[in-house]
Amino acid sequence: MAKNTIKLKKYSNVIEEWIANAAITPGMLVQLMSTGLVRAHTPANGNAIPMFALEDELQGKTIDEAYAAADPVQVWIPTRGDQVYALLSDGENVVIGDFLASNGDGYLQKFVGGDSGTAEELPLEIVAMALEAVDRSTSSGGDTNTTGRIAVMVV
Repeated sequence: MAKNTIKLKKYSNVIEEWIANAAITPGMLVQLMSTGLVRAHTPANGNAIPMFALEDELQGKTIDEAYAAADPVQVWIPTRGDQVYALLSDGENVVIGDFLASNGDGYLQKFVGGDSGTAEELPLEIVAMALEAVDRSTSSGGDTNTTGRIAVMVV
């Protein structure tokens, strides 16, 4: 599986272009604002339409090169089963099959539900499922994934 692109496996190819309200890194979960601009998704554990910033391949940029505020951003709207090379938040430790939700900053975090009842209140809280084990916790003796990237499947 090539990991030099955000689209790891696509069954759909719905791409929109919106203007960034601030810096956006390819692989970030994003949302469309009421102003028509796109930003990193917020709030943490909030409802989210799966939309991910792509690398700006039209300008010859890679997944490591961020968009600046006011740049046009290529946004992929994947569907169930599509695989994304997304960003996992610092401090997370996930295994294959873990469900992921918004961390509130464009990154994903492990979904921990059932204790607050938010799954019933926010039906679009879970965005994806981890396709690989990634340890970004600092409590386990150091991160094994310093890039913050993780292969996920949209659910």
